[in-house]
Amino acid sequence: MTPIDRNGQPTYKRIQNVIRRRIETGKLMPGDVVDSERELAKLHKVSLMTARHALADLAREGIVERRRGAGTYVAPPKIHFNKLMSYTEQMASRGLVPQSNIVSSGVLDDEPDIAARLSLSAASHLTMIERVRKAGDEPFALESCYLSAQEFPGLIAASLERGSLFSTLENRYGVELAYADEEIDVTAADLKTAELLAVPRGSPLLRMRQLIYTNKGKAIIYVLGLYRSGRHTLLIRRFR
Repeated sequence: MTPIDRNGQPTYKRIQNVIRRRIETGKLMPGDVVDSERELAKLHKVSLMTARHALADLAREGIVERRRGAGTYVAPPKIHFNKLMSYTEQMASRGLVPQSNIVSSGVLDDEPDIAARLSLSAASHLTMIERVRKAGDEPFALESCYLSAQEFPGLIAASLERGSLFSTLENRYGVELAYADEEIDVTAADLKTAELLAVPRGSPLLRMRQLIYTNKGKAIIYVLGLYRSGRHTLLIRRFR
């Protein structure tokens, strides 16, 4: 029988919530050691089995990772390639508060290659939003999003440092996103990117070029993402 606390909540859930809050507030960062089963049992006055249950569930969710003979650690953010999720949704799925800093934004008219990917004329005006993505207080990605300025007027004025671009498109512009095509390779950090991601210049980065489509098959967002390779695990599910 699962132990229940005075609020009617399973005790192991209470332990998990404490760990989630510590990660969410930056008190525990990716790679940090999480209290052991014995330490959690003593701290929360529960059995060793209840503490083990709490950590096992967090490990299954990908929030922590358990290393045999070494302990339990906060897991790095994971990119799930089998599901189209916004950054905000990915962070929420791990119990983290999304944090972004807008590096630059504006309307461009000199990106013919990107315009072509979006099936627009070479001289089309594109809204560009460049943001540093964070887990806790640590930067882990630099993402640049491009959309048609004509189709999405006023997008730059939307609050996107905390808000979700996906949600803004869906709620303000009535767009229903459906799927994405992605190209993935590795590149080296240039000076600007290295400074923004707090890594040495030349560090290997995971580069993702993503073209996102609506439910009507229209490409509307082009995303160039640069991710700290040491902060990501790629999860790929293959179906037959």
